[in-house]
Amino acid sequence: MKPIAPVVVAGRVLLALIFIVAGFGKLTGLEGTAGYIASKGLPMPSLLAFGAGVLELVGGIALAIGFQARWSALALAVFTLVATFIFHNYWAMPAEQQMIQQLMFMKNLAITGGLLLVFSLGAGPASVDARRAGGLATA
Repeated sequence: MKPIAPVVVAGRVLLALIFIVAGFGKLTGLEGTAGYIASKGLPMPSLLAFGAGVLELVGGIALAIGFQARWSALALAVFTLVATFIFHNYWAMPAEQQMIQQLMFMKNLAITGGLLLVFSLGAGPASVDARRAGGLATA
């Protein structure tokens, strides 16, 4: 079955949107993000906050437009998986926080799954990657 270009674009954009919004939020609220990172005991929280914001914003935009989509998706998948285990470790949280954190954990696993599909299958026919490959590529 041939990919349906508008559906592939919608899927990429919807998957990317969470990263674009989160990255922008981190970059415009570095102090709060750094504080949250520091609360988890991670080193260099300001640098990590900035790096996470840049990765999410740039990677999200690249994913949305289908530019280097496989690599953007892989970078975002690894980032999301690592962040999930650090920030949504529901099994180690107080009982009143476990349900919401488990939902966040599972949401992030689902997002990681979608990103791994993009990494595996590529950006689809309506993308910068396809245009650069002559318009016929699915990667």
